[in-house]
This record gives sequence, structure tokens and C-alpha cells, in this order.
Amino acid sequence: MVIGILYAKGPAKQEERLGRFVQPESEKTMRKTGKSWQDRLSQAPSAEAVEFVESISVDRRLYRYDIAGSLAHAQMLAEEGLLSRGEWRGIKRALEALGRDIEGGRFRFDKGYEDIHMVLEAALIKRLGPAGGKLHTGRSRNDQVALDLRLWSRDCAEELARVLRDLQAALVELAGRQGELVMPGYTHLQRAQPIVAGQALLAYVEMFERDRQRLLGARGRLNVCPLGSGALAGSSLPLNRRRTAELLGFPAISRNSLDAVSDRDFGVELVFCCATAAMHLSRLAEDWIIFCSQEFGFIRLDDAYCTGSSMMPQKRNPDLLELIRGRCGGVYGNLMALLTMLKGQPLAYNRDMQEDKKQLFDATDTVRSCVEMAAAIVRHTRFVPERIAAGLEEGYLDATALAEYLVVKGVAFREAHQIVGRLVAQAEREGKSLAELGLKTLRQACGKIDRNVHKCLTAKNVAASYVTAGAAGGKQLKEQLAFWRRELKGA
Repeated sequence: MVIGILYAKGPAKQEERLGRFVQPESEKTMRKTGKSWQDRLSQAPSAEAVEFVESISVDRRLYRYDIAGSLAHAQMLAEEGLLSRGEWRGIKRALEALGRDIEGGRFRFDKGYEDIHMVLEAALIKRLGPAGGKLHTGRSRNDQVALDLRLWSRDCAEELARVLRDLQAALVELAGRQGELVMPGYTHLQRAQPIVAGQALLAYVEMFERDRQRLLGARGRLNVCPLGSGALAGSSLPLNRRRTAELLGFPAISRNSLDAVSDRDFGVELVFCCATAAMHLSRLAEDWIIFCSQEFGFIRLDDAYCTGSSMMPQKRNPDLLELIRGRCGGVYGNLMALLTMLKGQPLAYNRDMQEDKKQLFDATDTVRSCVEMAAAIVRHTRFVPERIAAGLEEGYLDATALAEYLVVKGVAFREAHQIVGRLVAQAEREGKSLAELGLKTLRQACGKIDRNVHKCLTAKNVAASYVTAGAAGGKQLKEQLAFWRRELKGA
């Protein structure tokens, strides 16, 4: 694939360097103004205008993809006879050298050239002469930026899926170490039923798997080559669009030139994937912020992932989790900004779209850093069994199991619900657990209760009694762990 030749090792041979050349008019214009289109206007743009329209400070990170797209385009032009073989070889060497110079920090990005596309084209013409000006044959910045963003988004989706897999692995590893601990499960943040701790950890593994699948699905949908669509209407030149797509690893080309240059749905979808992942990260952070508080004390964060207080010397604050939770809002903002930017645009390309990269880059950068930090926190966190056990029987976590015990005895569930509700109220008045009420008291509430009732009482007994697939018991945890270990091993 053509992207691979960007990083060919070694400098170009001296005999391959081109000598002096006469500047074409297009280069003279670009040298004066940094704009390829300036000849149409009677006055150069003001300094304020140049500063206002520049995007090189943002889109310079697309340079690899812009060079890759240019290499593929130039090779196709040569194959179609629109460039000579010598011109193609010169363009190839010059673009590869540009890539090496950028990688090595030897290249200066000039804001006067507006964006990454014009910066690289100007540098190519400066190094190569008239042949460099032929690279833009049959191409517009409109289809060029659409291509660069798709190439970048394709890689980005893969990378986000990879770091999410790392987070999943950290959660599975913790579930394997301490997942069999029985702890309270909550609804409405009130104690509800007992669960094994691994069930809570693997719930997030499931969420992050959906995030991964969304990203990989988005990658498949965006994997379409728009190059050859031109500014909006295609070209009268004999461009082989399928060959360019093949060189860049695209399985398909866009069908409609207007849609190809104006489509940013793939960016919206990528940011939506990020927003959903950020929401799941925020939920995990919220759970753990609560669980590491002194009121709960269920987990212990490593000191390396906590901060202190500038005033209160005793504090261990979960600031990193709070930042993960807080940064979710920024990713939501990226999604809304992108949607709002697109909503009023007529066909085809409009300069509004220059603003898309800020939202794409910020959303993906934020989510990647949060996922990586969450994985590090998970790897250095442990549950505190003694603290969990100390209050495990509070909240009547076994009430539902007692009602289901009565159902097995032939009592209708609604009646069983009422019976157990009265027993819970009685136990609460007496300051006892359900198990502490005693068999006599329980039988007074319902004559179908027998001495085996205590097998379904206490949180640990309940957690051991779950039989449905995917339930929150130890048996089901083992099944889920086996599944996820196979999945992670095959990743």
C-alpha cells in the first residue's frame, strides 16, 4: 500500500536531486501570498485575514495522510499518462523526503500557506520545480481534505478500539483476582440485591465492547475513497479512481461527487462513538468515586492515581477519576459543535468544514487519554474485602430471594412480595436482619416457610443461589471470565 513508502529509510541520493529551475507563475503567486488562488483577486489578503483563515496550526497532524494521498494520486496520474515516469519518480522522492523532514523536526510549517495541503504543495514545488505543480492535476483541496480525514479517521477508529481493549483487559484481570467477593448491588443508589464484585467490573467490559464494535463499524462505513471527486463535480481528465483507492487500501470509491466532498457523517459518527465511550468512562468513574469514599470504602485507589489537598493534609482525592468524569462533557460538546456546524450547509463544500478537525481531534484525543488513564487506575486498584463484609447484611439484600423462595413453595409472587415486605418492616423495627428473625417468626408470616429457608438468607447464600444465565453469582462469573479471556486472547 502506498502509505508504507512514506517511511523509506535513507536520504535521497545526490544525483537524484534536481538543479535550479524557472519558477512557474503559480509558484510566484504562492511565494508572495501563500495562496494558490490569489491571481483571481485584485488585492492580497490582509494579515488579519491570513490569521483568521489559517488551519495549519490544527490540521498539520494530517501530514502523513496528505503525503500518502498525494503519492497514490501521483502514481495513478503516471499510470494514466498524465505525468511522465520521471515526473512521478521526482514527486515520489520529494514527498518521501518531506515526510522524513517533518518526522525529524526539520520542517517549518508556514501559516501563510493556510493549511497542510498548501504547505506541502508549496514545499514540493520549491524542491521540485514545475513538476511539483502538476501534482494537483485532477484534484481539489475539497476531495483532498475529505480523503485525508477518512484516512486519519480509519486509523483513529482502530487505535481507539485498541486502547479500549487494554481497558477491558485491566477490568477482566481485576475481576479474576477479586471478582468473587460478594458486595451490594444497587438500584437508585439504594442497596438492592447481592452481587459478586466481578459482575460490576464485567458490566463495564460489556459497555466498552459495544464502544469497540461501534468504532469498528464506523471504520467499515467510512472506508470509502472520495479522491477524484474534485471540487464538487469530478474531472474531465481520465482519472482512475479505483486505482487510487486500491493504492490507499480502500475497498470502494464514493458514488456521488457532491456528497463525497461535503460528507462529514463519518466524522459525526466517530465523535458519537467517542461521546458514548466517554459516557461509559464517566459512569465507571462515578461508581469508583463513590466506592472509594470513606462512607463506602469498597475500593482502594493507588496513591499514584490520587491527589492531596492544598489545605487539608489528610485528604486522598480521586481527582483523576473526577477529570475523566468531567471531560465527558467536553466530548458531548464536540459532537454538538460538529452537528451544528453541518446542519445549515448547502451543497457542496463550504469553508465551515474547516472547523470539523478541531472537534474530531479534540474528541478523539480526550477519549484516548481518558481510556488510557482509566486502564492504569484499574490496574492499580483493589477491593477492600473487610470493609465490604462489615456491612454486607445491611439493607435486606436477601429480601427478593426470600420472595422467590415462597414462589417455589407455591405462593403467588405478588402475595410473596407483600409477605416479605411486612417481614422487612418488622426486622427493621427490631434492628435485625431477616435471618435473625428466627424460624418461628418467619412461619407466622407464612406457614409454607420451613427450616430450609435459611439457605436463601444472607447475602453470600443469595449470591451462590443465582441460576439464570448472566446472573450476578459466582458460577456465572466464571463463565463470563472464561468468555472474556478467550476474547482477549484472540484479540
